[in-house]
Amino acid sequence: MAVQAPSNSFLTLSNSRRARLPSKNNLCGALFIGAGRGHKSCSLSVGVDCRRFRGSARASVEGTNGQSTEESSLVVCFGEMLIDFVPTVAGLSLARAPAFKKAPGGAPANVAVCIARLGGLSAFIGKVGDDEFGYMLADILKKNNVNNKGIRFDAGARTALAFVTLRADGEREFMFYRNPSADMLLVESELEVDLIKQAKIFHYGSISLIAEPCRSAHLAALKIAKDAGVLLSYDPNLRLPLWPSVQAAQEGILSIWERADIIKISEEEISFLTGDEDPYDDAVVQKLFHPNLKLLLVTEGADGCRYYTKDFNGRVKGLKVEAVDTTGAGDAFVGGILSQLASDLSLIQDEKRLREALKFANACGALTVTERGAIPALPQREAVLEALLKVVV
Repeated sequence: MAVQAPSNSFLTLSNSRRARLPSKNNLCGALFIGAGRGHKSCSLSVGVDCRRFRGSARASVEGTNGQSTEESSLVVCFGEMLIDFVPTVAGLSLARAPAFKKAPGGAPANVAVCIARLGGLSAFIGKVGDDEFGYMLADILKKNNVNNKGIRFDAGARTALAFVTLRADGEREFMFYRNPSADMLLVESELEVDLIKQAKIFHYGSISLIAEPCRSAHLAALKIAKDAGVLLSYDPNLRLPLWPSVQAAQEGILSIWERADIIKISEEEISFLTGDEDPYDDAVVQKLFHPNLKLLLVTEGADGCRYYTKDFNGRVKGLKVEAVDTTGAGDAFVGGILSQLASDLSLIQDEKRLREALKFANACGALTVTERGAIPALPQREAVLEALLKVVV
C-alpha cells in the first residue's frame, strides 16, 4: 500500500557507543562495546583460544530459505535499515562539516551483516523506500551474503536517513530524517513468515515498536518466532528523541522485555529503565532479569562488560585503545556473540566458554571503531583473527 510521506522532520539525539580492542598469539581480545558514558579509549581483555573460532565461512543468500530448521544456525534480524551520513572530519557540528561519507546502517541490519562477515548465516526483515537508497541497501545485504528475501519496498515513503556528528573522541550525535520513513510502514502481511520460522535466533530492537503499523508487525513477528521455538534476542538500542515521550519509551521498551531469551543493554539504558538507579549495582541489574531470561549482557564502555545467567555472573575487563568512530560497534559485538550462540547455544550454560565467546564478540566490535560508518567498518572473520594475533598482551 502506498502511503504519502509528509515532509521530513529533524530529530536530534545524543548517544554514545563505545568500544575497545584485541589480543595476541591465539588469544582473542575482549573488546566490549556499548552505549554509555563517552570515552575516547576502547577496551578489551585477553585470554581466549582463537582456534575455537576458526571455521569455514558460509554464505547466506536467497537460497537460505530452503534450509532445514533442525540444524539451522540462521539468525534473522528484524527492524530498520537506513543511510548514515558520517562527516569526513570529526569534532565539527553538522553545519560546519565540509563533507559526509554515505554509509549504510541501522542496528538490526548491522548485526545481520556482521554475522554474515563472520561466516554465519543471517537474514534481514524490514522495509525501505522504493528509491535509489532503498535498492542500494537491499543490494548491500545481498553483496554481504545476507538473505534479503524479507526486505520490502514502500512507494509512498523514503528510506530513512541519519546525519551523524562525530565528536573529537569518536562518539556521536544523530539527526534523523523520518516521520514517516519506510521502515515505520512495514505491515504484518508483508512478513516473510517461513524465514522467521527457519531461524535459530530472531534478533530485534525497540525502534520498530515506536509507531504503527510497524509495531504490530513487530509483535506478530515475535509471536511467530516464539511459537516456532526460535530464541529471541533483544537490544533495546534506546533512541529517546524518536519516541513521543520518556514514558512512552520506557513502556514501549519494557512491553516486550519478558519475551526475550537474550538481552543486551547498556548502563545508560539500565538507569533509564529503573528510574536512575545505579547501573553498576548488581541488585539493580537483577531487577531486569526476568524468570525466562537465559542471558543478560551489560555493556560498561571502557570498563568492559558484565554478564548474567541464572547460574552465574561476572565481568570481562578491558584494554584501552583509540577510537575513530564508534558507530556500529555495539552492533558488531551483538553480531559476534550471536554468531557464536547460533552455532552452539550450550555456551550459555558454560561460563568459561561463554567468556571466550564474549571476548571474541568484543574483538569484532573493536575493529569496527577503526573506520567511519557502521556496515563499511564491520570486519571479516579473518581480519578479526589476524588482528587478535597481532596484539601484544
